[in-house]
Amino acid sequence: MALLIALPLATAAGADPPACTEPPELLEAGSPLPATLQALRAGSLRILVIGGVSVLGAGTSGPEAAWPARLQALLRERWPKATIEVAVRGERGINTTEASALMAAELARAPTQLVLWATGTFSAVRGAEVNDMVETLNERLEALKAAGIDALLIDPQFSRFLRANANIDPYLDALRLVAAAHQVPLLQRWELMRHWVETEQVDVERAPKPQRVAATDRLNACLAWAVAAVLRDGLAEARAARSD
Repeated sequence: MALLIALPLATAAGADPPACTEPPELLEAGSPLPATLQALRAGSLRILVIGGVSVLGAGTSGPEAAWPARLQALLRERWPKATIEVAVRGERGINTTEASALMAAELARAPTQLVLWATGTFSAVRGAEVNDMVETLNERLEALKAAGIDALLIDPQFSRFLRANANIDPYLDALRLVAAAHQVPLLQRWELMRHWVETEQVDVERAPKPQRVAATDRLNACLAWAVAAVLRDGLAEARAARSD
């Protein structure tokens, strides 16, 4: 069942100092976000988050703990004079083609300047054809560009279970190539989460059951800060491009 949330301002937890550290290169956008910059300068930005249960805050203590809600809090704190809305559209077990259709329907409903698209996990779990995923990504990213909408891709969550039971590498590689081809930023969620696990900063899979919700909340806080950092870098690139 699809779920659409216009997220309220998150609690103060969303504005706490970053809960995790990571290699700086994982927070580089590599591409500008001109539509996002223009929207912020105009005073109104709408962000659409598309994905599976992870974008809906599965396993957290509540909707305000999900990373999109925390991201909205961070952005509102950074740009207090702008109206910033983060809408979430997602469902359990959604594949890339289904996500693309949901995205198209939502974009037709409300003007949007930035799409954050978390994808690839379900395709890897199901062993779907990588080329099918790439074809859908190419079509939708071209449509977003034609409409003047920025995009940021988010690759799968790191999971020992997924790494042991699926061939994840082709999907990660494909997402990197697609992002580069369309000149859109890619949040390397897989590498970020693997780094946090290996450095013992946050590890939901191995957290004791009584601590799992708190660990999931922390993971979402870390992801929100990481997304915000990539967006800041993309905005800086957009400002630099305008001054050339």
